[in-house]
Amino acid sequence: MKNHYLAVFGVILLLSISCKVEPEKINFGQEACHFCKMTIVDQQHASQYITKKGKQYKFDSIECMLNSLDDITTENISVFLVSDYGNPGNMTDVITATYLISEEIKSPMGAFLSAFSSDSLANETLQKSGGKLYTWSTIKEKYHVE
Repeated sequence: MKNHYLAVFGVILLLSISCKVEPEKINFGQEACHFCKMTIVDQQHASQYITKKGKQYKFDSIECMLNSLDDITTENISVFLVSDYGNPGNMTDVITATYLISEEIKSPMGAFLSAFSSDSLANETLQKSGGKLYTWSTIKEKYHVE
């Protein structure tokens, strides 16, 4: 009977560990964008989301992630992340990020879209490079994402 309880506990433990919804590191230069299939190399513009079931979707640009949202129900997504332009390779939450579209900053798919975890760095970059700032809500509107 004791072995039976240990076996049940082991199965429950394995299931709880395997169902964690945490972002995986993007392997730059090795993984392909889920949307356009290009290799993800630009650490300043990558993005990703994770479903509530833990499935990882990685993108070479923010615009690829936004364009991919046309095909899914966003209620099934647990985590949305974008690369912090000011800190390449580090991901930040999409809701707290500030977005800049500036033709002076090229992005992998040509939308000139970058994300910043710091409002002050976004504003500083806007002053240097020009363009327009967006929030998560307004950038989704621009890309017609619900």
